[in-house]
Formats: sequence, structure tokens, C-alpha cells
Amino acid sequence: MIMKNETNRKIIFALIGALIVTFFCGRGYMRSTDQWMQDKLFQTPEAVSGDILIIGITKEDIDRFGPYSTWDRTIMASALEALGSDPEYRPAVVAVDVQYLGTTTEEADKRLADAAANLGNVVTATTANLGAKYSFGSVAVTKDSYAILGYEEPYDELKNVTTQGHINAMPDKDGVLRHAVLYIEPDGQRVYSMAYQAASIYAKQNGMTIEDPPVDARGHFYVPFSAKPDGYYDGISLSQVIDGEVPPSFFADKIVFIGLFTTGIQDAYTTAIDKSTPMYGVEYQANVTQCYLNGNYKTEASDTVQLLVLGLVCFAFFYFCYNRRLLFTVPLLILFLVLGIGSSMLLYSSGYITHVLWIPMGVIILFIITVAGNYTRAAIARQNVTRTFERYVAPSIVGEILKEGTENLKLGGKLCDIAVLFVDIRGFTTMSERLSPEEVVHILNQYLTMTASCIEKNHGTLDKFVGDATMAFWGAPLPQEDPVMAAAKTALDIIDGAKELSKKLKEEINEELNVGVGVHFGPAVVGNMGSEKRMDYTAIGDTVNTAARLEANAPGGTVYISRSVAEQLGDRMKYESLGDTIKLKGKAEGFEVLKLLGPEE
Repeated sequence: MIMKNETNRKIIFALIGALIVTFFCGRGYMRSTDQWMQDKLFQTPEAVSGDILIIGITKEDIDRFGPYSTWDRTIMASALEALGSDPEYRPAVVAVDVQYLGTTTEEADKRLADAAANLGNVVTATTANLGAKYSFGSVAVTKDSYAILGYEEPYDELKNVTTQGHINAMPDKDGVLRHAVLYIEPDGQRVYSMAYQAASIYAKQNGMTIEDPPVDARGHFYVPFSAKPDGYYDGISLSQVIDGEVPPSFFADKIVFIGLFTTGIQDAYTTAIDKSTPMYGVEYQANVTQCYLNGNYKTEASDTVQLLVLGLVCFAFFYFCYNRRLLFTVPLLILFLVLGIGSSMLLYSSGYITHVLWIPMGVIILFIITVAGNYTRAAIARQNVTRTFERYVAPSIVGEILKEGTENLKLGGKLCDIAVLFVDIRGFTTMSERLSPEEVVHILNQYLTMTASCIEKNHGTLDKFVGDATMAFWGAPLPQEDPVMAAAKTALDIIDGAKELSKKLKEEINEELNVGVGVHFGPAVVGNMGSEKRMDYTAIGDTVNTAARLEANAPGGTVYISRSVAEQLGDRMKYESLGDTIKLKGKAEGFEVLKLLGPEE
């Protein structure tokens, strides 16, 4: 029954702990820390492909041509003309990561459109303005937080000769860019991203197939960045291209991105692969294009499934750690941490993104809870042990009992060899009849205090007081080196103590005190007997009964012992055999009784 109750308690606590952690993670309280750990483990730079190049609009270009916002479109036209100057060495695709909205001068607009048409395979940028939009229905109001409120695309002449691709980037709630937007749908028309269009044109020219990545309801998908900031940039500026400092053959059959590559213009992002250095938008486009070409897509595992796994893992961890020592729980904690992080990395290599810290943080939280719980239970148990045993044993050995744990508090007992002592007042019934109740209590209290003091002095366990009788034993709850010798010394001390107390009582109330003592050694069951609510720490068995019979037959001022006690004492004590002249109730014929005389000189 006790084992069953303990098991049920462990199951309930483990279930509560698992539910708390699952709720904690499911509510997103660890989101930022978990995302930081994902970035550290999952986002690692690779050797970038030489098929993707960046032409940067740099500070030197701005110093030469003036503030970017004042540039004439003929500047970009000049760059496209330079890239298409040699028909044998043209890029596979050129993606211009800047917007050309509306018209300016007829000459400049026409020249840029003609340059793009002549070069061919040019991708121009579009953007969608996203924001919250409310729909008022007959029953409720719905909100779309990512509704397209506006859409911007190149002027018609340029639009007609190029392929459009949106350049929208959507950082996560912590401001870090981890995902790409595959498509947007202004007015119900699907527009793919610039990176996707560039990868598709390049793949088509090279006989490759681009597969669409797995996206969420908003068209977002996770991007494994292949390069940190500057990873795709070879230091080529727009001015160098226009001036012909870079030969067209350098760009032949490559994916070429043209975009802003200078500070002060708001086109840079904090990315998952490097949070210390901003990544320019054109570099982000290059990373996403590489992702399309590699087909290295990752599927973000369902939170529901992960929460279910987390709950099961936390339940198992808490169940096995409940009420166990650190020697067991610490290695188990390390194992779960390694398995939690290792499984996330293994799943990532297989194409699945999981919450790296859910399991590790879950087991750490539960480990702290179990340690705190175990400490609290241990503190309470120590108090219980102290309160329980300090009534029975000398304070000097209570600490030793505590070292043995709290098993001694459970119902039941263990079989062990103990020395048992009984002491009783001779003629106590007659004495109590002729004395007043106050005088009887006075005598009894002094006598019991004396016997308890003698037992404590010799490190015995005081079992109980029964009227004028005292029972004690040695060898439990902890084994003792020489329990029989300790019991014999206690018996002699009680006889001497009774003589001193008798002299005192003679002077006070003209009463004398005589006690008889019995000591036996043998096996007995020692432990807590009774019920869950009320128990006594005691010893039971024939050994106890025999000691009581010896005491019952011992005259005043005498200690009777058994042969088993005499054998343990050896020649350290003097004793006198009475043979089988003393008949003990319940014992067979021939049981030898001896009279303990005192220590050998």
C-alpha cells in the first residue's frame, strides 16, 4: 500500500511538473532565448558559390554621383549597358535591388528600359506595403495583421521589359531576419520574390529545376543563411562596372545582384547568422537565392507535436528524479540535455527545425524543482527523525540516525540482534497503596529520570515506560560495536542509581526503593509499529519476552542475565550461574539464568 501511494504521488507530481513546463513553453515565454540558441546552432556559414555576385552601390559611388536620392536613371542604365557590352559574356540574370517608381525624364526612363531590354533577363524590384486591415462582418470583426495596403512596381516601360520580383523582408518579432517571403498576392495576383525569380531564370538556363520551399499561411519559410555579411561581396562597385574596370567576362553566366552597399541608407538587417554586423538587403537576396538553388529547405516542426514530446520527456524526467539523490539526478540531467540538443541538431540536418531549448530548459526547471522538493522533504524528514528518535535514544546518536536517511520512519521493522533490558520497582503496588498519589508520582518521576539517564549515558534506545517498568535496547536503530556490554553497564548503573535514590527517599518520605533488572541478547524485530497516524518505535520477539521474564524474577538490587549475554561479555564481567533453578514463564526446561555481579577488576 505504501509503495502504491508513493508511486501515485510520483505520477501526480511528474504530471503537474510536465504540464507546467509545457504551458510555460507553449505560451512563448522562452521564445527569444530559444531563437537565439537556434541561430547559434543552426546558422553556420558555408563556402559560397561563385555563381552569385554582388555589385555594390558604395560610398565611393555616392561621393562621385551625389546623394543616391538625386541619381539620374541613366547611371543604372550605364551599368546595365556595361554588363551587356559583350554578347558572348553576359550574366545569366541581373537583379536590380532598387526601385524605379513612376516616371522622371523621358530620356532617362527610356534609356534604362532599353538597357534592360538589351541585356535581357533583368529582374526589377516591387514592394508591398503591409499593415493591419479590419473586416467588419455581420457577427464579428476580423483583423489581418499582414494585409497588403499598397503595392509599388516599376514604371510601365521598364516593367514591360523585365521580370518583377518583390523585395519584402519580414524580420521576426525580435527584429532578426530568419525567414523569407516566397510570394505576395496584391489584388489576388501572385508575385514571387526577386531571389526566387533570379534563381528560376538561372536554373532554367542551366537545365535545373527549382522546387518551391514549404511555406506557412503567409508564404514565409525559414532561410539557412549560407554567408555572413560581405560573404557574397567581392568589392566591386557600380562605378568600377560603369568605367569598365571589371571585364564583362567576370560576370558571364552568373547571377548578378545590384544594390545598396553603404551605411546611412536604410536597407540593412540583423540576421540570424550574425547579429553583430548588419546585412545589406542585396546580400540577403543573394543568401535566399542560394537557398533556392541548393533546395536546402527546412520545415518548422509543429508546435503541437513538440509540446506533446516535451510533456512526455518532462514527465519521464521528473518521475525518475523525484526523491532521488543528486548522484543519480545530475548524470540524468546531463543525459537529457545532450539528447535534447543533439536531437534538435540531428533533426535540423534532416530538414526539420525544432525548439532547441524546450527540452533542455524544461528538464533544468524540473531539476531545480526536484532538488528544491527533495531538499524540503529531506529537511522535514530530518525534523521528523529528530522529533521521533530524540525521545528514544541519546542525542549523541540522533545525528548518526539522520545519516542513515528516513527509512526508519516507515511502518515495519527489520530483524537484528539486540541486547534488551527491563527494570522494575520491587513492591511498587504495595508502596502505591500506602502513599498518597502525589508521593507516588514524586517517586516514579525520580526513578524514571534515573533509569532514562543511565540508558542515555550508555547510548541505549529507550523503548518505553510501562507503569514503573522501563524497557531499553542496544544494537538498533543503528548497529553498535558492543551492545551487550553497554546493556550490562546500564544495568549496574541502574542498581547503583536505585541505591542512591533509595537513600534520598528514605530521608524525604521514609521510603526505600529496590529494583530488579533483566538483560537478554538475541534476534528481535525492531521498527515502527502501529498505524500511519500513530506509531511506536519498539522491539518485539522472544528476546524481548525473555528479558522481561528475567527482570520479573530478579530480586531487588539484582541483575539477571541469560547465557547468551554471558557469552558476549566473556571475562570482562563477573557473574554467577544459577543453573535452571529459576523457572522462566514460557521457557523450556534447562534455560540457564545468571546473576551479574559487576566488572572484573
